[in-house]
Amino acid sequence: MARNRSHPVATAGKYVALALYLAFALLPLYWLLKIAVTPDRLIFTDGVELWPSALTADNFRSVLFKTDFLAYFGNSLFVSLGTAAATTLIAAGAGYAFSRFTFAGKRIIIAVMLVTQMFPLLMIIAPIYRIVANFGMLNSLTSLIAVYTAFNIPFATFLMQSFFDGIPKDLEEAAMMDGCTRFQALRKVIFPLTLPGLGATLGFVFTAAWSELLFALMLISKNDAMTFPVGLLTFVSKFSVDWGQMMAAGVLALIPSCLFFVFIQRYLVQGLTSGAVKG
Repeated sequence: MARNRSHPVATAGKYVALALYLAFALLPLYWLLKIAVTPDRLIFTDGVELWPSALTADNFRSVLFKTDFLAYFGNSLFVSLGTAAATTLIAAGAGYAFSRFTFAGKRIIIAVMLVTQMFPLLMIIAPIYRIVANFGMLNSLTSLIAVYTAFNIPFATFLMQSFFDGIPKDLEEAAMMDGCTRFQALRKVIFPLTLPGLGATLGFVFTAAWSELLFALMLISKNDAMTFPVGLLTFVSKFSVDWGQMMAAGVLALIPSCLFFVFIQRYLVQGLTSGAVKG
């Protein structure tokens, strides 16, 4: 039997396409790092050189010790973790309900959740601002957590529902036949199997909240409550932009996102393998 071998030209083409894709995807990140380590006097004189003629860590030192970067970083971390935890908890319950139960209005609720994802944010920022202002929650990190949670719940719910759908119902039915209540079956049998889904949802919501700018810009005006994306605007003045410090801050802000991306990758792979079991 002849072996199924790829033609050398086809193999080479795949590697070339992959290399071009990686270059396209990683070039902005590389340029971010390049400007961050370039002295201010060389940012424009080096032009489009792939590597600066001199390196410096002054931009990172200035960002860490001469600006409010750490405060912005802490605010974003608090908001992102709070949003991720609240959204994942609510989405897990809703996803389980949609996956396991049939009830009146189920299709309508799902349709409404889908419709909420179709509105451009610019259309609803004004009413959201009025609602938050009426509750006296402007310049509050809690208001950001509430708004981010509300907007991430629909997608997170559908994501969790897909994970629950991949777990055979026979498992919890067998547990209940052995004397477990539904809650005990959920806690002892279903919950461990959905850890990959919970991890993926947690990571997705965290990265979405970490990078959100529009609501943070509209609802927060006090410097001590600004999140990181809004704090980046402090590097822009009326007549100039401190590119070096802005790019250095951007590099530092990539660290949590990269860590959570690795976190998502791990749990997504586990989710695919566990979801392959059929009842």
